[in-house]
Amino acid sequence: MSADPYGVDPRHPEPGRSVPELFSSVIGQISTLFRQEVRLARAEVGEKISHASGAITPLGAGAGMLLGTLILLLFALVSLLVHFGIPVGWSQLIVAILAAVIGYALIRSGISRLNATNLVPERTAEQLSRDAQVAKEQVR
Repeated sequence: MSADPYGVDPRHPEPGRSVPELFSSVIGQISTLFRQEVRLARAEVGEKISHASGAITPLGAGAGMLLGTLILLLFALVSLLVHFGIPVGWSQLIVAILAAVIGYALIRSGISRLNATNLVPERTAEQLSRDAQVAKEQVR
């Protein structure tokens, strides 16, 4: 028989407490535990969002610079096609279609990699799963 240091066996109800009182106590403890887990999840999501928000400024600045560079490269490609004897209008159309196809492929690739599960508070979800298991065992 394994009793805690105070001589109470956790497998048997405490003397003097009724089953409804014990059940109410367990429900209250489970409720408190889940509220604490929700607070932990909020904190974890907030931590992930603040970590991601620190990267927004350099990403935006880099994207702006790369956009300007891309525009210059597209103009250069149009000039190269004109140099090879293709009329200006056709050169612009060819470069625009090529850029649109590449852009579409990049966007599709990015969307397929974008996954909402990256924002899920994994530690909290695991802990909630364990807590639910413990709660089921306590109610038995």
